[in-house]
Amino acid sequence: MNWNAYKKAGAAFFLMTTITAGFVLASGIHETQSTTTYTTNDKKRFIQVQLLGVNDFHGQLNVTRQFNGRDVGRADYLASYLKERKEKNKNTLLVHVGDMVGASAPVSSLINDVPTIELLNKLGFDLGILGNHEFDQGKKEMMRLIQGGFHQKTGYFEGAQFPYICANVINLETSKPILPPYKIAKFGGIPIGFIGIVLDETPTMVNSSAIEGITFIDEVTAINNAAAELKEQGVKAIIVLAHNSGRQSAPNDTPTGEIVEMSKRIDDEVDVLFAGHSHTYLNTVVDGKLLVQAYSYGTAFSDIDLEIDPVTKDVVSKQAEIVMTYQDSIKPDKEIKKVIEKYEAEVDSVVNEIVGTAENDITSTKNENGESALGNLIADSQRTMMNTDFAFMNPGGIRADIPSGKVTYESLLTTLPFHFQLVKMTLTGDQIHRLLNQQWQENQVRMLQISGLKYTWGTDKAAGNKVVDIFDSDGSSIQPEKNYTVTVNSYLAAGGDNFTVLLEGKNKVAGPFDIDVLKNYVIQHKQTFTSYIDGRIAKIN
Repeated sequence: MNWNAYKKAGAAFFLMTTITAGFVLASGIHETQSTTTYTTNDKKRFIQVQLLGVNDFHGQLNVTRQFNGRDVGRADYLASYLKERKEKNKNTLLVHVGDMVGASAPVSSLINDVPTIELLNKLGFDLGILGNHEFDQGKKEMMRLIQGGFHQKTGYFEGAQFPYICANVINLETSKPILPPYKIAKFGGIPIGFIGIVLDETPTMVNSSAIEGITFIDEVTAINNAAAELKEQGVKAIIVLAHNSGRQSAPNDTPTGEIVEMSKRIDDEVDVLFAGHSHTYLNTVVDGKLLVQAYSYGTAFSDIDLEIDPVTKDVVSKQAEIVMTYQDSIKPDKEIKKVIEKYEAEVDSVVNEIVGTAENDITSTKNENGESALGNLIADSQRTMMNTDFAFMNPGGIRADIPSGKVTYESLLTTLPFHFQLVKMTLTGDQIHRLLNQQWQENQVRMLQISGLKYTWGTDKAAGNKVVDIFDSDGSSIQPEKNYTVTVNSYLAAGGDNFTVLLEGKNKVAGPFDIDVLKNYVIQHKQTFTSYIDGRIAKIN
């Protein structure tokens, strides 16, 4: 790793590396919460530290989104906000909480996500962690982006110029973490420990080949082990960067999610937890620990202000703000804008092809039954191409809507950024019934988008028995012992998202890539194309 390029924030700050053996938007309100009061005299001697955090960026370098009727996002606007905040306090660290790459916009994904890491370098990020999507292209490619290396398509890349940490991903051969579990920063001689973790369910979210030779251990165990080592070194201010979910529907609402439950079980010396993964708002205090998450895609960032007592070396005050990156409130950063334009020009000939015209906005927003217009379109395209009875599409694979009007290849690439290969297989009616019941999982519901069938499910039914009736396109009931042909993508075929029934499929045949199938499906519509929610999934009771 290129430790020499690690950025210093003022003469009073340096980083000490320690390696041990072992968009779902809810609210645009800027909420500030603080803990612990102090007297005016005390405050004068406290060390003021600022932490700026970004989570789940997903390579959205040139993507603008709407929030409260205003444009938000894009890396050049995010850069301006971060630089403006950083100038106000020399004791500032820029950190990210994983999923910075993967499911990226074409300007990044078509160049193997090198543009995203380069921009993070130019912005002067100080520390990062792994998210589940960092593993999308496999551990080897992930480490190339972090540590540098050669790729046949894009050549040599120097890698991230800042450290990555992760305490709970273990090399099976060495029984040691694949990355340093924590780092220690010092401000005015006072140490602050940073621990990194990724959700331990990552193996269910990536292809098994992507994580060969490594294992994921429990996050709380990893945090507490690292915290114990930090405390042995005299560190009393501890920050956790966790790619685990947490959310609030509004600033003062009760927080929920994995990070909330974790915070109650981790060492009380931990002061702050940055969250990620769920692309939601979070700014609250649980068990004396400050928890934050700043939506996703660069539409917002977290700004945490800490006050540390130089005598006790502990955090005496902490407060956070979730800041939306409204484009009309700041000018884009010129340097970052030029980098974006450079990469846009590099992929221009590919992404600007007009492939069709959408008659209406086709969105991935699901109705109360679990069906979406965009999900229907994608599932229909896959079933048609593979000529099967049914098709199932994982909702997490759909990353952006298709707006009405002229549709470019770039738009489709943003919608389906993973480049999964389609797989045709045979399932019995009973297996299809069990597959649909696997949508209701322990901590969340993952509603598959479907084609060629309809089904009903009951709200009052127990998990594992939610599905009531299943019908084919002719209205006939699916027969338990009958064989049916099914299309899924390679991610689902490997049991991704805990849809393990698909591992039982027979007569598997590989097909084309999902993005090529959707493109050809749209092109076949000579005039315009559309898709609507048409009642494929019905909720009863």
